[in-house]
Amino acid sequence: MAPSLAVPARRAATALAAAVLLSTAAAPAALADGGSPSPAAPGLYGTGDPKFDGVFRQSLALLAQNAAGVPPAKPAVDWLAGQQCADGGFAAFRADTGQACDAKAGEFTDATATAVQALAAVGGRAQTVTKGLDWLTAHQNEDGGWGMAPGNPSDANSTSTAIGALAAVGKDPAKVAAKSGKTPYDALLSFQAGCDKKEDERGTFAPNDLASAAAALGALGKGYLVGPAGKGDKPVKPLECPAGDEAAKPKDAPAAADAVAAYLAKKIDANGGYLKSAMPGAPEGPDLGTTADATIALAAGGHRAAADKPLRWMQSAQAKTAEWAKGNPGRLAKIVLAAHAAGADPRAFGGTDLVAALNETGPKPESSATAALEKKDEKKKDSLGVWWFVAIFFVASVGVGFLISGRKKKSEL
Repeated sequence: MAPSLAVPARRAATALAAAVLLSTAAAPAALADGGSPSPAAPGLYGTGDPKFDGVFRQSLALLAQNAAGVPPAKPAVDWLAGQQCADGGFAAFRADTGQACDAKAGEFTDATATAVQALAAVGGRAQTVTKGLDWLTAHQNEDGGWGMAPGNPSDANSTSTAIGALAAVGKDPAKVAAKSGKTPYDALLSFQAGCDKKEDERGTFAPNDLASAAAALGALGKGYLVGPAGKGDKPVKPLECPAGDEAAKPKDAPAAADAVAAYLAKKIDANGGYLKSAMPGAPEGPDLGTTADATIALAAGGHRAAADKPLRWMQSAQAKTAEWAKGNPGRLAKIVLAAHAAGADPRAFGGTDLVAALNETGPKPESSATAALEKKDEKKKDSLGVWWFVAIFFVASVGVGFLISGRKKKSEL
């Protein structure tokens, strides 16, 4: 039995470690260290050990730069694209990209889906994005959702991140069904607590607030990159439970998004502007990463007033956001994305220029003109491949035409 349980345990440890690194209030110095990018991995953001979060933090960094209007450095984009496995999936980190990936134990839904979101945002990597999407659809579970890795039961986090990847390329998640006919929303809504739970638990997603924040975005059909909130404010709407109907649950994705937004807003209010860590072994107290995720989700749902509360808390001296995120590209990126979504300026966030701090953890960003030329070159390469195919098809057609014509002349003679 031991060997069969070892692989899932390693998968769980990898995903949990990545979440802890980007969400908790503190991390070991060796893992949280920042500074200049590592010369051992040119293009990679940050100097911390990338074993658990390399692809994830790189993807978030590219998404945050895109949100801030910063053209990422080509080596940074190349690094992320180069992490893709031959079958289209992404591992948490590949130290040697010359070695084949372990399709059964080394590739992850969250890493793949986040990389797809990032590469779709920066542009110029159509083939890599398509392969990543193909990998995701090939590993969709029969309930319509995704697990952390192929063969794992579906969960709210992975399903929501995959929904974000689909949305990033303009695909409607409601139309991406498994062979069973189930969609990602069918799976996602199955994890939400309904009227059979205590009032303060209704609307939440198992197993914790990290999953609830992720699912709040997933239910809206959105990924990590969310545009600034509009001027209007949509009040949060708690799940309504008719008397005696304990089986009542949100009927569809929009209703699910409303219910979880109300849960998150209420929890944030109760804590004084933040969410606490739900990770095993994490220190007691505010969880800046999950709070940032919830801020993005609330802003994405149009709940400006609800999103403003955690936003203001993260900008306060009490939160020590700059200290928490210093040198860590994944954490910096999360705050930049939250500020962007909620309508704040990430270049002046609590007295800190988070965009500059993020840029300093990786290769120098491209100039806008250089980035535009590179995208144009990538498009030329893609279109050139298509035209080569057309030309070959044309030549072959002409050859067949001559052959048929020659045969007709012979038969006439």
